[in-house]
Amino acid sequence: MCKHILNAQVSIRSPCCRKWFDCPECHAEQESHALLQKFDMTFACKKCKKCFRKDASQFEEADEYCPHCDNHFVLDAVTPKAAISVEGEDARVDSRMIRDERVKGGKGGDGAITIFDPDKEADKLG
Repeated sequence: MCKHILNAQVSIRSPCCRKWFDCPECHAEQESHALLQKFDMTFACKKCKKCFRKDASQFEEADEYCPHCDNHFVLDAVTPKAAISVEGEDARVDSRMIRDERVKGGKGGDGAITIFDPDKEADKLG
């Protein structure tokens, strides 16, 4: 699994050391030599797990697909970005994520204080 490109569809066999990598950055991190670049490249599709060879000097639009399963492997690379988000299901389906459970016990039919219950101390002046 490549940590540099999130949507890597194929692995590429390095012509210099004959090992499989998802991107050139992975090769640079794991090996001490520079990546040898050639036009004849060997790919392994991550969808059907089959290998195939392509000539990059005459790369056409039809060559962007795996010859075995037609998986489109030439995509715009999506690099990971730092983001803060809530992990969970859709709140419209599962509302447990938005339930207010900060304060329990008090007013109401079930004894729970909600954020909409007025605080007695909030009405005091000074």
